[in-house]
Amino acid sequence: MATASKNTNTYNRQNWETSDFPILCETCLGENPYVRMTKEKYGRECKICERPFTVFRWKPGAKMRFKKTEICQTCAKLKNVCQTCLLDLEYGLPTQVRDAALGLTDDTPMSDVNREYHTQNQEAALVANGGLTPVGQLANAGINSGAGAVRGHELLLKLARKKPYYKRNRAHICSFWVKGECKRGEECPYRHEMPLDPNGPLAQQNMKDRYYGHNDPVANKMLDRSTKMKALEAPVDTSIMNLFVGGVEEPFVTEQDLRDYFYQFGELRVINVLKKSKAAIVHFTSRAAAEKAASSSHNSLVIKGRKLKVLWGRNKQQNPNRGAPPPAIGGGAAAGTDGLSHIGAPPTGGFVMPPAPPGMAGAPGGGGGRRNLYPSQDPQRMGARSANPMPGAHQKGPAGRR
Repeated sequence: MATASKNTNTYNRQNWETSDFPILCETCLGENPYVRMTKEKYGRECKICERPFTVFRWKPGAKMRFKKTEICQTCAKLKNVCQTCLLDLEYGLPTQVRDAALGLTDDTPMSDVNREYHTQNQEAALVANGGLTPVGQLANAGINSGAGAVRGHELLLKLARKKPYYKRNRAHICSFWVKGECKRGEECPYRHEMPLDPNGPLAQQNMKDRYYGHNDPVANKMLDRSTKMKALEAPVDTSIMNLFVGGVEEPFVTEQDLRDYFYQFGELRVINVLKKSKAAIVHFTSRAAAEKAASSSHNSLVIKGRKLKVLWGRNKQQNPNRGAPPPAIGGGAAAGTDGLSHIGAPPTGGFVMPPAPPGMAGAPGGGGGRRNLYPSQDPQRMGARSANPMPGAHQKGPAGRR
């Protein structure tokens, strides 16, 4: 067995990392709040800086695979990523998407000696500020700060995952079952289903490429999808100068919060808060201000940690049918002998009075008299009293008694 080379890092155990709890995203941690973890001190080398670190292993839920930390906490803090999936903790996106949206470039050295020296300096900077705020370019970009989501690029908010994606923790596909050689049946801990694209680009993922943001197939797929997103189109009617803001729920988001945000785009006329609809209508005094606010706030408006929906409002033109009398059930245009007026035709899908049979009161050529409005008033229907009863029928008077 070959012995490892004796260098400074072999004996300098002060650079080795110890921790009590991992840095994980909500998806990797699982939906069960009671998770049993195993902790192994200096159990594995970090896949980025190659320093020994504390490895945590757990199972996020039933029918899920066991997961473990892949990189040390120092490398995770430098990129603000999860120790397991290496996705951004703020938006749940790959680092390549985040860096492309914010215009960041990776300045981490690639050689072993320079990378170790750079990691030690960054770790000292993290210890100096308590490890609560990022260092380097992420500190200037405002990621993981109180207002980082507000100052972030609108592309990140459009692509950000709103809820945890626990489906990502499922067990891997059984390779023996794909070949038709799995004999464990239901006891097999792996999934028995065919892969979608075993030779596709998503199957060729690399841990270092995801961390450094180079040639990440998942990130490339997201960036391609972002270019196909449609922007909020302004209405043709230039008289519309109001915006609809959905998700306004007091006391979390108030009228003053909306006023403090939208005043930067132009002069505001009035803000109407619709408490029952949990929405608000923001009226501007100019069309240019409304267009600027719509383009800057669509799919990117976050106030007090709540994402709001911004759309164009509608014109306040009076409805041409407003104030007109409602359509009547029956036909005709003049009041009949019964004192009821019938205006217009019956509405679509409503009840239509069938034509009266010949000889019936109100029918064409009939005997006249009160007009029958409903079928139950037809004397020829079952259960109705007829003017000329059939012989032998039950009727009042001595002749009809039995």
